[in-house]
Amino acid sequence: MFRRFLRLFQIRTRLEACAVIYALALGAVERGAHYLTSYPGLPGYLLFAACLCAVFMGGGKILDAVRHFQEREAAKDETVQPTG
Repeated sequence: MFRRFLRLFQIRTRLEACAVIYALALGAVERGAHYLTSYPGLPGYLLFAACLCAVFMGGGKILDAVRHFQEREAAKDETVQPTG
């Protein structure tokens, strides 16, 4: 039962990955907007850019992990298939 619960938190498809990355980007832009009001000028823009760069790096890793997961599942399915 616990294993089925944990499956809810796994990202298995590119669509799910894009939804998670979109949510991360919304949060980063919101945080960046707070930085722009708290630190006017160049420091605010640099912190805003840092928030967005973190999303870009995290998003790339998430998409790579999904691709790796799908390749691993495909390889596992090929070895399980009975040869008739």
